[in-house]
Amino acid sequence: MTSAPAPLRVGIIGLGVISRFYLAALDRSPDASLVAVCDHDPTTFGRLPAHIGRYDDHRRLLRDADVDAVIVNVPNDAHFRICHDALAAGRAVCVEKPLATRPEDARRLTRYARERGLPLFTSFHRRYNDPVRALLHRLPKDVPVASLTVRYKETIEEHAGRDRWYLDPARCGGGCLADNGPNALDLVRLFLGDELRVTAAELRRDARGVDRSALIGLEASTGALARVELDWSHTGECKTVHVRLADGRSDDADMLAGHPEFKGSLWHEYVGVLGDFVSAARDGGLPHPAPDGLAVAELVAACYARADGDGDGDRDSDRVDRTAHLGRTSRSDTATPATPATPATPGDRTDRTDRTDRTDREESPA
Repeated sequence: MTSAPAPLRVGIIGLGVISRFYLAALDRSPDASLVAVCDHDPTTFGRLPAHIGRYDDHRRLLRDADVDAVIVNVPNDAHFRICHDALAAGRAVCVEKPLATRPEDARRLTRYARERGLPLFTSFHRRYNDPVRALLHRLPKDVPVASLTVRYKETIEEHAGRDRWYLDPARCGGGCLADNGPNALDLVRLFLGDELRVTAAELRRDARGVDRSALIGLEASTGALARVELDWSHTGECKTVHVRLADGRSDDADMLAGHPEFKGSLWHEYVGVLGDFVSAARDGGLPHPAPDGLAVAELVAACYARADGDGDGDRDSDRVDRTAHLGRTSRSDTATPATPATPATPGDRTDRTDRTDRTDREESPA
């Protein structure tokens, strides 16, 4: 009789607000166990079991801790450096979206992971959302999708807590498009497939250069159209997916349904993230379509290029083919953006405003 494989030994680098969802998923998992953590702030270690290794430098964790894999949960601008160090140390890597803030860095990491023969898994947690998965499952197989709308709206100051790196374009990678955009664009890929062309992109930036809202239009190789609405200045919270089928029927998913707690939907989503990462780390197994951090990083870059006038929707450069360039500017645009030329869909579901626990600290760089 074949015995079950030993649990994957995992280290977490960065113990901010998202880490609690990883910690809870690890606590529930029979297939992975927490071995070590790393954070610059020692106060984050307070509630951890005594046997967990504790480090204030990720390089020491990689050198000294007996881990098979690491979860990289740090501010966006540190993703490339820490992921590269982890791959160099021979560890499987799960990294919070985005894979990197620049597409060229995402390409370098992807190439390096392939050379090292190691999994590099980007965590797009919304693809594991139960209402999203239920919507995907109940769509008829014999009727094509005509259009898709993903709405991802919140007040970023509530979600960032004490950590304000989100509001630094250099550290975040831009703003709502750089940070929330990857989850939304991954959902577009999940529903419409890998081949997407950016047809429209408009941003509203504040005086610091942070994009506070974005409207993105895309077209799939099937001819289906997608619209992504992002907003960091939205009162309350709205996270929805709306699908219109070619026969005129429509259906939707509210990602927050059944989860009145602030960030409450993330508990079950990160169980899904961890499950797929463990599978990838053990045998390379991934769901289809698989999460693709590089493809999404290039989509984000193509959206910025289009919004800043560096892309043309009729040119091949806007189809994500591993050649997109990051073309953003430091201009401040305080005008309300016009709507991209994609089909209108029914309105949002009721926004969520009953959120509490607004002071969580975001991930600390390690």
